[in-house]
Amino acid sequence: MRIGVLTGGGDCPGLNAVIRAVVRKGVASYGHEFVGFQDGWKGPLEGLSRPLGITEVRGILPRGGTILGSSRTNPFKIENGVERIRENLAAQGVDALIAIGGEDTLGVATKLHELDVKVVGVPKTIDNDLGATDYTFGFDTAVNIAMEAIDRLHTTAESHHRTLVVEVMGRHAGWIALHAGLAGGANVILLPERQFDVDQVAGYVEKRFQKQYAPIVVVAEGAHPLEGQMVLHNQELDAFGHVRLGGIGQWLAEQLEAKTGKEARTVVLGHIQRGGTPSAFDRVLATRLGLHAIDAAHEGDWGKMVAMKSTDIVRVPLAEATRELKTVPLERYAEAEVFFGS
Repeated sequence: MRIGVLTGGGDCPGLNAVIRAVVRKGVASYGHEFVGFQDGWKGPLEGLSRPLGITEVRGILPRGGTILGSSRTNPFKIENGVERIRENLAAQGVDALIAIGGEDTLGVATKLHELDVKVVGVPKTIDNDLGATDYTFGFDTAVNIAMEAIDRLHTTAESHHRTLVVEVMGRHAGWIALHAGLAGGANVILLPERQFDVDQVAGYVEKRFQKQYAPIVVVAEGAHPLEGQMVLHNQELDAFGHVRLGGIGQWLAEQLEAKTGKEARTVVLGHIQRGGTPSAFDRVLATRLGLHAIDAAHEGDWGKMVAMKSTDIVRVPLAEATRELKTVPLERYAEAEVFFGS
């Protein structure tokens, strides 16, 4: 077969490891040919492609980002988008697609499968919020980057006796905030799954200061206070209907400074969490997912996503994987609350 490979949505450490595994095994074990579609769904939509053979994937295992580029293009929002994809696949002699992405990219893959396009999905998101898989690659790297930042912020917070509010990524799921906050010894962790009382947070901050330590507050970008709304950067929507988040950290710091009388500063990690070389865990997970994805394609098991269940890699229907987001259970959040204000 001639198989197209694309990466969509936000970039993520480990994407190149998937591409490498798909191509290496696909060529060496099965004799398939590959073409790399550039910039997510924009590639097959506009016929943007590049050669993708063993030579092209050498040396990319430790590289962050994606050699194929990415975008948030949604072909279902573009006139005749599906027809254009079909035409471009046929014109380039592409028999099937391996789509590597998160909820939006795989949502498109699900719809295309329902329209008889041959596609296999690979779950990718630093947010770890895709259903039907225990972990997504990129998450471990993002958590470690955030944890290291929190470790460094403890020392400067102590030196200046100030509150530091660390805003991390997490639109609807607070997995990064939860894991990084726990690993970094944060004193308060705020998630999108549960509205917070800013007065209660201020109480935790004051309690920490009373113990002669400076507090670290970790807040996911999608967290919001009681009786309030998510803090939006603006009201514009992307091609998948998402608003651009950002600003909750600064808003919270201003509230805490006013309520406690102690200086508060904000650190927004933003895209730093996405960048750089993937962790060992993410390299291995991404590689295994890539190997199993090409197995599924070779066997013609279309409409499936490869997923991690316990320590095994399994196949699940794409429709199941994208049906609902995996959010942080409140019992997991309760474990972290033990450390709030201490």
